Amino acid sequence: MATTIARAAEDATAVTHAARIEHVSKSFPAPGTPGGRQLVLDDITLDVAPGEFVTLLGASGCGKSTLLNLAAGLDLPSSGSITTDGRPALMFQEHALFPWLTAGRNIELALKLRGVTKAERRPEAERLLDLVRLQGAHRKRVHELSGGMRQRVALARALAQDSRLLLMDEPFAALDAITRDVLHDELTRIWRETGRSVLFVTHNVREAVKLAQRVVLLSSRPGRIAREWTVGIPQPRRIEDSAVAELSAEITEELRGEIRRHGRH
Repeated sequence: MATTIARAAEDATAVTHAARIEHVSKSFPAPGTPGGRQLVLDDITLDVAPGEFVTLLGASGCGKSTLLNLAAGLDLPSSGSITTDGRPALMFQEHALFPWLTAGRNIELALKLRGVTKAERRPEAERLLDLVRLQGAHRKRVHELSGGMRQRVALARALAQDSRLLLMDEPFAALDAITRDVLHDELTRIWRETGRSVLFVTHNVREAVKLAQRVVLLSSRPGRIAREWTVGIPQPRRIEDSAVAELSAEITEELRGEIRRHGRH
């Protein structure tokens, strides 16, 4: 099968999906086996609709981050095709901010790379800082910011790319539970306000259920789509809501089954 990564035309009226992943497989050289290959992803087909929030869930090593990197164009699939609505913005677990720049300058750099004029960068960076509720933080250095604040700046920088698809690779995993919960609410608010499409990787089941309209579970090694859930719980959701807990328990049991099946191989 042909291997392709394509960007859809900028005409939003013609776009029927934010991301279309069709029969994608990915293998890497197998350590200690000359000429051997290790299959990490196997025949993944997944669509993300415009404005949809999808979480990609699975055990460590199942290929979640690999799939996100393929969607971002950082690597090529071994087979299959990926089409996205323009070039996606990618947000990592680590904030990846430039420590020698202020919060505002980190965002302005993304705006500069996007082609925004110098006169427009400062007000746009301040608008984005306001959007992530960091008013007045434009001049703050990275070392002056808490972990949660750094991730807010990283989110603002991703939004500065003006991409219709936001790819997020466990962006809150390193934060404490309270900060993570607050940022869940902030991300939900921003997603609803901006209409972005989000593909969010996590191994935290409750995080997946709290955030997403749809949860996609990958099997363990090689990663295949094992099951999907449509999350009909009204937003805003709380991590302790009974409906969130009930669906999380169901998904957790399915995830444990995938881990057990992998352990028998």
